[in-house]
Amino acid sequence: MASEKPPARSGARAKQSASSTKKAAPRNASRSARAGSDTADELSAEERRKVEKSQPPRPLVLHEVIRLQGNHELERTLAALWWSALAAGLTIGLSLMAMGLFRARLPDHDMAVITSSLGYPVGFLAIILARQQLFTENTLTAVLPVMSEPTLEKFGQLLRLWSVVLLGNIVGALLFAYGMLHLPIFDTKADQAFLEIGREVMENDHWQMFSKGIVSGWMIATMVWLVPAAENAKVWIIFLVTYLMALGSFSHIVVGTCEVGYLMFAGEVGLAPFVIDFALPTLLGNIVGGSLIFALMSHAQVRSDTSSPEKSPKRKTAP
Repeated sequence: MASEKPPARSGARAKQSASSTKKAAPRNASRSARAGSDTADELSAEERRKVEKSQPPRPLVLHEVIRLQGNHELERTLAALWWSALAAGLTIGLSLMAMGLFRARLPDHDMAVITSSLGYPVGFLAIILARQQLFTENTLTAVLPVMSEPTLEKFGQLLRLWSVVLLGNIVGALLFAYGMLHLPIFDTKADQAFLEIGREVMENDHWQMFSKGIVSGWMIATMVWLVPAAENAKVWIIFLVTYLMALGSFSHIVVGTCEVGYLMFAGEVGLAPFVIDFALPTLLGNIVGGSLIFALMSHAQVRSDTSSPEKSPKRKTAP
């Protein structure tokens, strides 16, 4: 009968639509897969190189850069370490000199601290850019090689470097302070400003010296960690970190030696208070902040990344 033909046509249309749906499904699936895949697949080789070049270095890279620097420092001769540390101790006096000169020329006002603190980074900038030996830098740089290879030989090299650099820094800072006081260089206002800076440091008790020393050591170690990745912003990193140290009045063993040393040579502080009230708690705080906190955590982070088990490749399953 003629009336039975239309259902056959509709069945054919249903089969055709079903087959077209089956053909469209893989197309849609491939499109969704492409949309969900990594966009890097659509980049050219040149564009991929640009992306890789613009990526910040991984913590492992920074760790390795600083570790290699530390190995180089540990292997330097005593004479090279001594003269570089002595030069750094003299250079750090520029921080006290700049702060004192700013303070002597500014009116007595709370906002004057913000301006006078701009002088604090001067010594650090000169030391780091000149590649001189500063003790608080070596609480990170020279410690990472020891953490990576904890042998008696490495510990001995670390103690040798620390003792020589610390002594050279202190001697240089004291020489600068003595010259500032006794040579006819500065006027009365500047001399008073230098004395005021030293008095403010000695207002801290032992616990405050130690606590502020921890923050100072941690900040210097942070700065050392950031400098290799900073590239053209290196100067700004050094400036911002050390400027913040000045604003917070965080105690630093080398800068503070120059500041309190000026006070000591002026007869306001004796040798015992210099050593017991300032030097020892500040030194311990700097070591704890730089080595036991920042260096240890940074090393643990890198070791956790490198020691994590690699993901096993996925096995192909049968279709």
